[in-house]
Amino acid sequence: MTHTWRIRTVTDAARARIAVARLAEAYGVPTVERVRLATALSGHLRQCLTKGGTWVLGLEGPESSAGDAALHAVVTPSPDAPAAGRAPWTVTAPCTEPRLAAGDDGAVAEDPAGLSEALLGSDEDTALVLDKLAEQEELVAFHREELHQTNQGVVALHAELDAAGRAQQEAFAAERRAREEAEKARRRLTFLADASAVLTASLNHGEIVRRLPELLVPQYAGGVDVWLFDDEDDLRRPADHPNAAVLAARTGRPQYAADHPGGMPGVDDRPPSALNAGRPLLCVPLSARRTPLGVLTLSSPGTRWDPDDAVMLIELARRAGIALDNARRFEHNRDIAETLQRALLTELPATPGLSLAARYLPATHGLNVGGDWYDAFRQRDGSLITVIGDVTGHGLHAAVMMSQLRTALRAYAVDGGSPGRLLTRLHGYLRHLQPDLFATAVIARFHPDEQTLTWAAAGHPPPVLRLPDGRVRVLDAKPGAMLGIPLRQDIADHTEPLEPGSTLALYTDGLVERRALGIDPGIERLAEALGAYGSADLDADLEQSADRILHPLLSDSERDDDVCLLLCHLHG
Repeated sequence: MTHTWRIRTVTDAARARIAVARLAEAYGVPTVERVRLATALSGHLRQCLTKGGTWVLGLEGPESSAGDAALHAVVTPSPDAPAAGRAPWTVTAPCTEPRLAAGDDGAVAEDPAGLSEALLGSDEDTALVLDKLAEQEELVAFHREELHQTNQGVVALHAELDAAGRAQQEAFAAERRAREEAEKARRRLTFLADASAVLTASLNHGEIVRRLPELLVPQYAGGVDVWLFDDEDDLRRPADHPNAAVLAARTGRPQYAADHPGGMPGVDDRPPSALNAGRPLLCVPLSARRTPLGVLTLSSPGTRWDPDDAVMLIELARRAGIALDNARRFEHNRDIAETLQRALLTELPATPGLSLAARYLPATHGLNVGGDWYDAFRQRDGSLITVIGDVTGHGLHAAVMMSQLRTALRAYAVDGGSPGRLLTRLHGYLRHLQPDLFATAVIARFHPDEQTLTWAAAGHPPPVLRLPDGRVRVLDAKPGAMLGIPLRQDIADHTEPLEPGSTLALYTDGLVERRALGIDPGIERLAEALGAYGSADLDADLEQSADRILHPLLSDSERDDDVCLLLCHLHG
């Protein structure tokens, strides 16, 4: 009898294998052969399913072949399968112990002896299955060990990644801290540079003392006190200053007064001050050229200072001390120059029919004193010489040179001579005896018996003449060159009719010159101011008129140069 199954799926293959196993047992195939048959058939059916398509399993029993007691299983591809045309696969199992007769539908009839044999075969199959299971368990144990090793590697990898992550976080934190410290250092250096520029920009020690609290409060100090030594008694009578400030003044070392150590390099720790026990105090000496100038006392803006901030504050105090010393030296030299300048200025002579008024104002900024001068004296013939000039340079040297120039001019004028002749001789004096000195000047001569003004100029702003009717003229005839330049010159005289009631203004460039505007607009303003007065006002009080002329001309100026004005008024 022949049995046939069409196999397309795994389910079809399983059902066919079960049916073949039952038929093989029914036809009396021994247990071992049944197992071999089932194993071979299962393996081949798996290959067929892998290839795909429909396969036909045929099983021929012993009845279908004469004299052949064997069971034949044949697997062939169906005509429409991808493997159509391949040779059929065949496996044979001997039937040595026939027990049952098989029907056409593949069902089997079972007898008692066959049942026992089936049970025995089932035990043998179970033993084989158990062997297979043991092999699978060994394989599973092997894979489990591999998985365990893999898990151990993964755990180690995670540990390394965690360590690398922590190291990276620590590196980022260190970099952030370094950037913050660098930014703080940059801010300190910027503040120190800006504060130093502010302190050194002024040559007034009072201005420097005033700016210190503005610079330090509230970022670096809650309060600022500047104790300056005016004389030695300040160190002997320190009752109004903290003990730490007194120690800083006497020892020359910074002192820190608080109820806790400051931890500041180069600073001595002291107990808290009784005058200000609520906050720590930092007392830093102000000195320059090893000379004590005072003490800068700072109260903390918080509970304490950062040590780096304290180092910056100590450096700022050192620079403030140098700025204060420079300002005091400048003020001292400026006072000396101004005192000398005023001492050398001439007391104006009294002349019948002619009034004189002079004003000298030193510069308010810088050491720009000592160069401007005026003079008035009589010659032997009764003429009155008036002169105004400006010596190059400033300070004590300019004041001394101005005095020499004035003395030389007076000596030359004793023997007479016109203004042009006097300036020419003064020019020769400077060229040969003071080759590095230059000056400008205007000389005007008034003769009592003549109504004529004779004047000469050497590199100086032109005189301004107010006529009796109120008209104003600028005497801008060609002047000579500056006195002392390496050039031979004969300076010419100029004459101008002079009527009673006329006023002549001689001045220096500090009165009319402005850096942004030049000198010509200033001369025009002087002419307008002079023309605004009547002859009666000038006759009545020339001194007051001089002040009233100066005020509008200097009200818009910081006066960074000396100013001289000499008014000569011929009575009407």
